[in-house]
Amino acid sequence: MEERQRKLEKLKESDIDPYPYRYDRTHTFCQIRSDFDTLSRTEARVSTCGRIMTIRGHGKTLFATLMDETDRMQVYLRQDTLGDKFDSFQHFDVGDFIGVRGIVFRTKTGEITVLVDDYIMLAKSLRPLPEKWHGLRDIETRYRQRYLDLIANTEVRDIFRKRTRLIGLVRSFLDKEGFLEVETPVLQAIYGGAAANPFKTYYNALEQEMFLRIADELYLKRLIVGGFEKVYEVCRDFRNEGIDRLHNPEFTMLELYQAYADYDDMMVLIEQLVDFLASETARGKDLEFLDHKIEFKRPFRRVRYTDSIKEKIGLDILDATESDIDKQCEQYGIDHKKLSIGSKIDKLFSELVQKELIEPTFVVDYPKILSPLAKTHRSDPRLVERFELIVFGMEIANAFSELNDPLEQRKRFETQIAQREEGIHQIDEDFIRALEHGMPPTAGIGIGLDRLCMVLLNQPSIRDVILFPQLRPEQIQGT
Repeated sequence: MEERQRKLEKLKESDIDPYPYRYDRTHTFCQIRSDFDTLSRTEARVSTCGRIMTIRGHGKTLFATLMDETDRMQVYLRQDTLGDKFDSFQHFDVGDFIGVRGIVFRTKTGEITVLVDDYIMLAKSLRPLPEKWHGLRDIETRYRQRYLDLIANTEVRDIFRKRTRLIGLVRSFLDKEGFLEVETPVLQAIYGGAAANPFKTYYNALEQEMFLRIADELYLKRLIVGGFEKVYEVCRDFRNEGIDRLHNPEFTMLELYQAYADYDDMMVLIEQLVDFLASETARGKDLEFLDHKIEFKRPFRRVRYTDSIKEKIGLDILDATESDIDKQCEQYGIDHKKLSIGSKIDKLFSELVQKELIEPTFVVDYPKILSPLAKTHRSDPRLVERFELIVFGMEIANAFSELNDPLEQRKRFETQIAQREEGIHQIDEDFIRALEHGMPPTAGIGIGLDRLCMVLLNQPSIRDVILFPQLRPEQIQGT
C-alpha cells in the first residue's frame, strides 16, 4: 500500500488526476468481440475501459489484461506508439482502473487485442488484491468482502445476474396472472404473520417502540378486505434469530394473496411458477442440487403432515397427550423443555420427516395448533388447510386457505398469547377490525426466494445467493 500511495503522489505531482469524473466509452469488451470484424476492417478507433488484472512487460512493449462487467480484453502498449507516455505506465498496478483508446487487431495467437495509442488513469487502487486472489476460495473473505469475490470469481457474478433475472421472472409470471405488486410497511407497531422473534427499534417522531416486519401477511390481507383480489409483494423480512446454511436474519420473501381461492389453488399456482422458473433457467426442469438430481415434474408429490409423523414414530399426534409428545422428543434427543406443544410437534416433524424429503413435496393438512392464521380443514376440525413445499429438506413455501372469520381469529390469537408463542405479543386489533368488515375466501402463500434461488442455481448455502450476508463485526485496520 505504501508503494501504491507513492505512485499516487507521483501522478498528482505530474498534474494527472487519478480519480477523474467520467469517461466516454464507445464499446464494452463484449461489444468489441461481437463487432470485431467490422472494427478491424475499418480500423475504427475504440474507447474502452476496465480494471487491470495482469501486466506483462517485454522491454519497449507491454501487454495488460483488463476486465469490465461483460468480459476480459487484452491491450497492447508500445513505446513507439505512446512516446513519453509509455514510461508513465510504471505508475499503474494490477487493480487500477484504466481507460484506453486505439484500434483493434488479432495477435498471432488469435487473441483480440486493443493497440493503445492513448490511455488515462480512471481510479488508483491503493490496496492490492489479496494473495492468490485469482479464483478466491476463502469463505470468510468471499462473504465479508464480496467485492473481492466478484472480482476474482466470474461464476459468482453470473450467479447474482441469474438471481436478479429469476426474481424478475417471478414478477413477470405474477403480473401475467393478474396480480398487483404492492408495498407494505417494514416498520410495524405490532408484528405478526409468522412465528419469529423481531428486531426492535424506536420511532422518535411517534415516541413508540417499533419492529422490523417478520412477515407481510396481515397488511396484504387488509388489501384483500379493501377490494384488491390478487396482490403480491417481493419483500425484505427480518427475524432476530440464528444464522446457518439455510437462515439469514434479513431475507427476501414473496408473499401473495388471491381472493376466492383456497390452498389447492395455491398448489397449482406454485407448481406453475416453479415449473416456469425451472424451464427459464439454462439448467432446465431436471436440476442437480448438491449432487442430487431434482425433477420439477407436475404434479408434485403430496403427503399429509400427521401421517408422515405417524409413519416415523407410530403415534397419531392428533390423539397424543403432551406427555406422549415429550416422550417422543426425549427418545429422539430433541430439547423440548421450553417449547409449547405445537413447537414440540413441529420439531419432531423437522427432525424426522422434513430432512428426508428431497423431491418437490407438498406437506399438507397441519394440526390447528401450529397454524393460527389458517382456515379449519373442511373435513377434520383438528386440522387446518395449510401446506408447505419442501425441496431437499428445505421449506421453500408455506401456504394457507386463509382464516377469514374474525371471531375465530381472535380466539386463535388469544390461544397463541396464552401459550407464549413466538410471533405474537399482542392482538392486532386493527387487523381483527379489518376482518370484521368482511374478507372473502382467500388463499395466500409465502415463498422464500433466497432458498428457491439456492435450488435453481445449485448453491449449497443461503449466503451464496445473498450479496451481503450477515456476519459478525470485523475489526478493520486503517491506513
